[in-house]
Amino acid sequence: MKKYSSRSIYQIFFGVITVAICLAGCQGKPATPGALVANVIVAGVTRQDVPVYREWVTTLDGYVNAHIQPQVSGYLVGQIYKEGSFVHKNDVLFEIDPRPFQVALQKAQGELAQSRAQLEKATLDVNRDTPLAEEKAIAQSQLDDDIQARLSAKAAMESAQADVAQAQLNLDFTKVKSIIDGIAGIAKGQIGDLVSPNTPLTTVSQVDPIKAYVSMSEGEYFSFSKKINAASADQGTDQEDPKLTLILGNGQSYPSKGAFIFADRQVDTGTGTILVAVSFPNPGNVLRPGQFGRVRAVMTVKKNAILVPQRAVMEMQGIYQVAVVGSDNKASIRTVKVGETVDGMWIIEEGLTTEDRVVVEGIQNVKDGAAVNVKSS
Repeated sequence: MKKYSSRSIYQIFFGVITVAICLAGCQGKPATPGALVANVIVAGVTRQDVPVYREWVTTLDGYVNAHIQPQVSGYLVGQIYKEGSFVHKNDVLFEIDPRPFQVALQKAQGELAQSRAQLEKATLDVNRDTPLAEEKAIAQSQLDDDIQARLSAKAAMESAQADVAQAQLNLDFTKVKSIIDGIAGIAKGQIGDLVSPNTPLTTVSQVDPIKAYVSMSEGEYFSFSKKINAASADQGTDQEDPKLTLILGNGQSYPSKGAFIFADRQVDTGTGTILVAVSFPNPGNVLRPGQFGRVRAVMTVKKNAILVPQRAVMEMQGIYQVAVVGSDNKASIRTVKVGETVDGMWIIEEGLTTEDRVVVEGIQNVKDGAAVNVKSS
């Protein structure tokens, strides 16, 4: 049996290892599975005339808000109206204790009667002394005194009449009345309170129509200035009605359209905006002061505008892109120039035609130039 040296054995072992490594390296790598095709939903590009809207946040307010305060001081002894109810002009809302004012009226009436009696006496003196003075039976100076006394008595009586009128007015003021038709608010004065002319008792608001205030930029104001200024001057205008719509806090559109009333006298130098008032009909008094909403107006109508759904447009660092699918079902990422958004749609100024199909779902999986699997929506 042939014997091998240790060196030969080492050479044989190294050769076997080298062959094994070579064989392993010569085998091809396993084939990777093919790239997944993205599933997408596409939509066509539409072209139509589109009204371009502008919206402003608004807070509703009463068309007229009458702050009810007493005109005399005293203790409240009655609340006549029901809070939150509709009241008419001259309806009694509160009553102040009338007794002190009744006493004051009686006193003034007594002083008036006294001054009237003094005037009558002075008149009798003048009538008696006039012929006597003519006959030189009395001195002319006595008649002059009588005449002056009558004038003084007449002035005193007129002053007493004014006091009676004032006392009567104060007594009438103990019945605190509404000065307009409207919705009466929560009572701020309670029975037993000592009130004065500086004490607020409640507020009555005219809410049909109701008023809304919006803050417009100077550019927006110029777009509507003719209509606003014509409304302020109660003049007609040939300008098309902007069809103001009120969007309520729940997102619903209020059914009645609004109209401009007036604009504030100046632009706010701090914000560059001007306050504009709008009115809306409010039958049934459904709308109330303090409610929030949005006022929408048609700024212009864009003719033959190209529209795509908002979800088809990607935006990154001010660059807007859409994924367009060709007839070969391959996608291309295209940069577009966008305009305004209208009812969930983007107006596309540049970058698309009406023959294009854009991806509306699955856009995050689309790569430029890659094939896509188009599924029906």
